[in-house]
Amino acid sequence: MEGDSAWRTSGDARQRPLNEERQMNHEATTFSHGDKVLVTGGAGFIGSHTVDLLLERGYRVRILDSLQERVHPNGKPTWVPSEVEFIKGDVANHADLARALDGMDGVFHLAAYQDYLPDFSNFIHTNAESSALLFELIVANRRRFPVRKIVFASSQSVCGEGRYVCTGGEDIRRTPYAGQSARAGRPVPVKKVTASTSGHGVMLPGARSVEQLQKGDWEIKCAKCGKVMEPLLIDESTVHPHTAYAISKYTIEMLADRLGRRYGISSVCMRYTYVQGSRNSFYNSYSGIARRFALRLMHGLPPVVYEDGGQLRDYVNVRDVARANVLALEQPEANFETLNVGGGRAVTVLEFAHIMLSAFDSRLEPSVPGEFRLGDTRHTISDISRMRQLGWSPTIPVEQNVREYVEWLQSQAVRKEYLLEAERVMRDSGVIQTAVTT
Repeated sequence: MEGDSAWRTSGDARQRPLNEERQMNHEATTFSHGDKVLVTGGAGFIGSHTVDLLLERGYRVRILDSLQERVHPNGKPTWVPSEVEFIKGDVANHADLARALDGMDGVFHLAAYQDYLPDFSNFIHTNAESSALLFELIVANRRRFPVRKIVFASSQSVCGEGRYVCTGGEDIRRTPYAGQSARAGRPVPVKKVTASTSGHGVMLPGARSVEQLQKGDWEIKCAKCGKVMEPLLIDESTVHPHTAYAISKYTIEMLADRLGRRYGISSVCMRYTYVQGSRNSFYNSYSGIARRFALRLMHGLPPVVYEDGGQLRDYVNVRDVARANVLALEQPEANFETLNVGGGRAVTVLEFAHIMLSAFDSRLEPSVPGEFRLGDTRHTISDISRMRQLGWSPTIPVEQNVREYVEWLQSQAVRKEYLLEAERVMRDSGVIQTAVTT
């Protein structure tokens, strides 16, 4: 079949010398100004910023977006450029996707279903099935769909709770794992345990149980000795999805690699961390911490911090993400890679609350009522060294992320109901709960 020449396993007698294959791969996936690129979800948050950058670089752009009502209740947003071809449709619909894919050289598959609610089948249908459908269409008619490369939106959620190390209570700074610590440049919490050398090494812990969270016991503990473990930077080899959304994203990664290699269609999967900036829908409860805190402050309410606020997060600006996306398309060295895209800096949720308060020039204080949200991770900081090797680094600090988002939000017609309804739904469904401490 047409893609057989790209298939490489140790037992395949047809495999080409590695340098020859790399040269062929380089020639087949070199992109230049004027190439036609489809962006699914191109009216959305990450998609629209990616579209802007593609246009700046001279690409011809087509958007496929369903304009999902809970994200775009007012229809097509004003930031969609007039010079792009816009198609309203469903990425998981055969006819819609075929129409959008017609004649395209490259694809950014950024459309996704995201939520905290337990509508599990929607994650698989919209995220995973649409990715399989992309390959299905291309393979069936390479003349009509001459796609050379697909850049997929994946997520840090594929990694679950990430990587931790049990040091047996010893300060991580005195262990061989010091250079991998997610707390780089931060003080390590003092543990009330006796230091020892009996640590159990690196682990990929499971999700914290509801019973643990209901006790207000937030930290990740070693399954063998029960001691608190230290978070490590999460590299791209880490795979341990805990949620339906994360499973759908890992399915995309598997499809991209296996089908892409099998049929000679280059792919890259981008594992985004916590993306922030303008155009992040305030209608959608999944939009995250910046939305929650900002909407509360806009209406005179303090930001509510889940757990104890000590969670470590990795925030990255959407314009930096757009640069990473376009780099992944243009660089053959990124082919068949899964790449972490993050801010390169660990920030606690409580610190983020104070950054948001500063942006509003507010004298309020964060509220820490002991609430938690099912599915949240404790400490997740991505190792972005592979993206740095490709020539990308984050350029916009979290403080600027927040200022940009607040400035944009203040230019929008935002109502208090958007906040209250989202919180009500999550409480009613048991997603948000309160710890009971004794």
